[in-house]
Parts: sequence; structure tokens; C-alpha cells
Amino acid sequence: MPNPSINPAQQLDREFAQERASALGRLGRALEAALAALAEFDQAPSDTLDRRQMRSALVAEASVALWQFIVQREACGLRDMRQVLRAYAVPAEVAARMGALPVSPGRLRSQKSP
Repeated sequence: MPNPSINPAQQLDREFAQERASALGRLGRALEAALAALAEFDQAPSDTLDRRQMRSALVAEASVALWQFIVQREACGLRDMRQVLRAYAVPAEVAARMGALPVSPGRLRSQKSP
């Protein structure tokens, strides 16, 4: 229920802040889950083509989750990415791929066609 002592612009600002914080929490949990899946996968290492492809997909997923989390943090005014990398123990290969979207087969076909 809206507070009558707060003007509509302040109420809207408050709701935006709440949504930014909520989104930050969701994206943080998604990053934790992606990093946990990668760490769990690495517990049983083997060097087959299928496992390398699966691991590559997990690294890509974690890097996208990291990128989304960092962008949301910046939207909240939190600019220091180094804290995230340390606190979440982000592997260097995930951080290096941050923001690089995985190439889907459909995108490859559309890029080759004139």
C-alpha cells in the first residue's frame, strides 16, 4: 500500500530500488549455481571429447551468469568487479570469457549467408 507522505516520484524510485536489489539477488544465486555446477563437474575429470564439450558449455554458462551479475551490480552503483571475483571464487577462464556470448549454430548460418 502506498505511503501518503511519500510523493509518487519517491515511491517509484523506491520500487525501482527494490526491483534492482531483487534482480541482483536472483542473478547472484544464478552465478553461484553456475559456478557450483562447473566445480562439481570438475570433481570427476576425464579427457574425452564429450566431457570437454560439456565443460566448455558450463564455462560459457558461468561466464554469461557472471556478466549478467556484474551488469546488474553496476546498475545498482557497485562498480568494483574484483570483489565479486574474489568473493565468488570465479575461475580465471570464466572471468576471461565474461560477456562473450556462446555461438549458436543458427547464428553461424546467418553470418555466412550474404
